[in-house]
Amino acid sequence: MDLFLQLLANGLINGTFYALSALGLTLVFGLMRVVNFAHGELYMVGGLIGWALTAQAGLNFFTSLALVIIIMGLAGYLIDRLLIARIRNQGEEPGILLTIGLSIFLVNTTLLVVGTAPQKVLQPFSNRPLFLGPVVVTQSRLFVVLMCAILITAAHLLIQRTKLGRSMRATFQDSMAASLVGIRSKQVYAMTFALGAALAGVAGMLLGSIYVAQATIGGLVSLKAFVVVIVGGMGSFAGAIVGGLILGIVEALWGGYIATGYVDAIGFALVIVMLVFRPYGLFSRQVERA
Repeated sequence: MDLFLQLLANGLINGTFYALSALGLTLVFGLMRVVNFAHGELYMVGGLIGWALTAQAGLNFFTSLALVIIIMGLAGYLIDRLLIARIRNQGEEPGILLTIGLSIFLVNTTLLVVGTAPQKVLQPFSNRPLFLGPVVVTQSRLFVVLMCAILITAAHLLIQRTKLGRSMRATFQDSMAASLVGIRSKQVYAMTFALGAALAGVAGMLLGSIYVAQATIGGLVSLKAFVVVIVGGMGSFAGAIVGGLILGIVEALWGGYIATGYVDAIGFALVIVMLVFRPYGLFSRQVERA
C-alpha cells in the first residue's frame, strides 16, 4: 500500500505538470482550430529564457517568471498577427505546415544560440525531502505543483470571468455572430495564441527548475501534450486537466509495477484505447462531434 500511495502521489504531481503543459495547446485548438506543432518548442524557449534570467542574469525567480509570461505572451501575439493570420480560414493543412516550419526554425535557432547542453532553472526551494506519512516528496516539487495549480486556476478565471474570456468563448461558439455584436475576432485570436504561448513558456520554466531545459526537449513535450488533449478532448479546458492527471498516474503506476523502460509508450496506448472507444475524448462537446 505504501508503494501504491507513493506512486499515486508521483503520478498526481507529474499529471499536474502535464496538464499545465497541455493547456495552451488545447486552448489554441479549441478557439482557433490551429493544431500547433510548435507548442513544445514554445515550452522549450520559455524554459531556456527562465534559465537565462535566473542563472545568467541573476534575477529573482518570481521576477523571471513574470518576465517569461510577458515575453512569451508577446511572442505568441506576434506569431499570430504576422504568421497565422495569413493562413486563417484556409483549412487545417496550412496551419499544420506553418507550425511545423515554426517548430523547425525555433529548434535550430536555439541550437545555434544556446547549444545542446541541458540547463537548470534556479528556484528558491531545495530538493530536501518532506515526509507526508508514507509519501515522500521534495520541497521544490511541491512548490512547482502549487505554482501550476495557481496558473491553471488563473487561466480558468480569465476565460470564465473576464471580458476577454467571454469574447474568446463567444468566438469559439460562433465567430460570425461574435463579429456582428462588435467582438474584434482578430484581436481575440491573437490574444488566445498569446495566452497559449505564455502557458507553454511558463510551464517550460517551472518544469525546467525540476528537470532541465534544453533545445531538443520540445518534441517529447509536444507528444505528451497531444496525448493529454486527445484523452481529455480537443478544445476542452477540463479535459486537459483530467487528461494530464490520467497520463501522470498511469505512467507512474506502470513504471512502478511493470517496467520503467516503456513509460513514454503508455501515452500512445492510452490514445489508441481512447480513439477506439471514445474518439472525441472524455470531455468532448456536441459541437466538436458535429
